[in-house]
Amino acid sequence: MDIVIKLSQFLLSLSLLIILHELGHFIPAKLFKTRVEKFYLFFDVKYSLLKKKIGETEYGIGWLPLGGYVKISGMIDESMDKEQMALPPQPWEFRSKPAWQRLIIMLGGVTVNFILAFIIYIGMAFAYGDTYIANEDLKDGLLIESPVMNTVGFKTGDHIVSVDGEKIVKFDNDLTMKVIMAKEVLIERDGAQQAIKMPNNFVDQLSKQGKSTLLDIRRPFVIGSVTDGSKNTALQPKDIVVALNGQPTKYFDQVKTVLENNKNKTITATVLRDQKEVQVPIIISKEGKLGVQPGGLGMESLEKLGYYKVSKQEFGFLESIPVGITKGKDQLVGYGKQLKMIFSPSTGAYKQVGGFKAIFDIFPNTWSWQVFWNITALLSIMLGVMNLLPIPALDGGHVMFLLYEIISGKKPSDKFLENAQMVGFVLLITLLLFANGNDIYKAIVGK
Repeated sequence: MDIVIKLSQFLLSLSLLIILHELGHFIPAKLFKTRVEKFYLFFDVKYSLLKKKIGETEYGIGWLPLGGYVKISGMIDESMDKEQMALPPQPWEFRSKPAWQRLIIMLGGVTVNFILAFIIYIGMAFAYGDTYIANEDLKDGLLIESPVMNTVGFKTGDHIVSVDGEKIVKFDNDLTMKVIMAKEVLIERDGAQQAIKMPNNFVDQLSKQGKSTLLDIRRPFVIGSVTDGSKNTALQPKDIVVALNGQPTKYFDQVKTVLENNKNKTITATVLRDQKEVQVPIIISKEGKLGVQPGGLGMESLEKLGYYKVSKQEFGFLESIPVGITKGKDQLVGYGKQLKMIFSPSTGAYKQVGGFKAIFDIFPNTWSWQVFWNITALLSIMLGVMNLLPIPALDGGHVMFLLYEIISGKKPSDKFLENAQMVGFVLLITLLLFANGNDIYKAIVGK
């Protein structure tokens, strides 16, 4: 069932983005009286799953879910319709329209992508507000157990003050990405501030450590369940370990440290049970384990127990507009930085480029509209930026040649555009194979 929910979100998001992107080309083409022969969700190589012709346009769904397209008459695109291009230009064809109209048609898709992302962020600000923990309320710092983060110089309990000079006001999901792409992170440890220089190949180092949480809030040690055969039957689900041998253990990481230092011993644990402190004897294995499965607490429960103050900010409709625009701008700038790292071989970030499986994996196993829209907005920005790259066969490649035509007054020959389209197509296939090959490699090696 989990895979069905995950797949449903993936296909719905992908379909929405493709259809709206292609509408961005379709609408201005129709406004400029340019004939659109096909409008397809997914590619119809050899055959279509569904198709219906309405007026001069065939609408359909292909079987290959690698994108979608609109086939515009008189345009050199992925269809490589040389027979049509060999005929005299017709008034309804793309090639017969003024350069400024062709430019608007080509920019339509990415424009819709960016507008969609900003609209989603505005809608999310209005519908969900902003829930976060203020950075100043993280009195005991963050949980940092990543081996690479430790090697760079971070420790659990560090308080992140700023990233590349930007003061950190709140702890949220964006902080991890800011640290990953940072050049310098200012932390506070034991009352003193110190700057940590991030290595240029930090992303490459992260890829070698496998899956590990970089940054998180520190949480208490909660008993989820006692495993079969465990000697610690005195422990009960939902118990919170608050002390071991009289030593306060407010956080999970503190409990782990005490267990590591008392292997193969019997000690006394103080647990919070039904809002009362209870002392129980516990037996620590020679591996430093209790024979329990850890549980978790939601933010509301953590707040009630006094661990954190959760801030919730709600916005009216008009207030949501600048909030959503700021969020969209930050994501756009952040993705631009990611691309810069990917195209810089020394960072090793290119090794983390993923294909369709990587996109599929970011969707959760449970349905959440808030998470769905957040991912869809980010993917919309990614789709818009990628399509703007000046690669023939992408919108950006067509825009590049159109700008050359507008500035120079000279239109590239059809032969040149055909060759450029072919080169661009080969390059895109290569990038597609590389990205999805990375997915396969990571699946094999388990990273």
